[in-house]
Amino acid sequence: MKRLLASTILAAGIFSASGLIAASAQAAECGDVTISNMNWQSAELLSNLDKIILTAGYGCNAEIVVGDTVPTITSMVEKGQPDIAPEGWVDLLPDIVKQGFDDGKIIALSESLPDGGEQGWWIPKYIADKNPDLKTFDDLLKHPDLFPDPENPSKGAIYNGAPGWGGTVVTSQFYKAFEFEKAGFNLIDTGSAAGLDGAIAKANERNQPIAAFYWAPTALLGKYEMVMLKTGYDIDEAEWKRCNTVLDCPDPKKNGWPKDRVETLVTKKFSDRAGPALDYLKNRSWSNDTLNKLLAWMTDNQATGEQAAVHFLKTQEDLWTKWVPADVAEKVKAAI
Repeated sequence: MKRLLASTILAAGIFSASGLIAASAQAAECGDVTISNMNWQSAELLSNLDKIILTAGYGCNAEIVVGDTVPTITSMVEKGQPDIAPEGWVDLLPDIVKQGFDDGKIIALSESLPDGGEQGWWIPKYIADKNPDLKTFDDLLKHPDLFPDPENPSKGAIYNGAPGWGGTVVTSQFYKAFEFEKAGFNLIDTGSAAGLDGAIAKANERNQPIAAFYWAPTALLGKYEMVMLKTGYDIDEAEWKRCNTVLDCPDPKKNGWPKDRVETLVTKKFSDRAGPALDYLKNRSWSNDTLNKLLAWMTDNQATGEQAAVHFLKTQEDLWTKWVPADVAEKVKAAI
């Protein structure tokens, strides 16, 4: 609680009187900037981080607006607003993104998450360390004994996601494609996001084995060290679309699991007037491991995106100061 209170006080003092005066003097050059805050933790954190750095460091008049993947990117292409989507999951609407690129309406400045959005099957690191030969789905097939079903210990268990998730469908199809049932595994329906989180947390807290669908970046993977198994196969995009992502498809094949591209998108109009601030957005990116830990801190402290952004700026200067010139870094430090 002391850490959260300190972060709250810091967040309240981000825009001190002197900081506002300095920002106002430079705002004419950068101008008004709208930043989309998507409705999940990592996007909330990143939008607040961009607001702080653009305002304090570059004199922008930055404002956060409510958004989500489809409406935000669609609006950027069709209406030229908002100016920035800090965490654009572009593979979720490829046709609209391609149209925006082709028409010169939006630009991808950087990969917000160079590791990409990672979905797959994960096992605890303490299990992976004890079983160095366990790296792929084919390896997992050989070891149902390492992951016993608590309801039927003679069988192995793979925990699936919630109904309706794309990853839940893919997990079900890979379960069929690799013939896990024949190898002695049951596919466990966790019923909900809370059910899946609870199963993974329980196993880790008790130092027990578990193999489960999950994704990164997430707070859960920041709290518990997990290792993602590889499918062991190259990605066949045609097969992925034909059957691996279609629940009722009867004959799924073994395949790779593509990573989702996560990019910082800006409108062409903003890029034309952004000046030096554009360089920051081109440089700004962080690993899933870094973000997982930040999200875990955010969850444990019940922190807002603004509080988490200030916490990051105060504790990880070695990372973010590489994204901006020294004079900009000093302005940001003075403002928090």
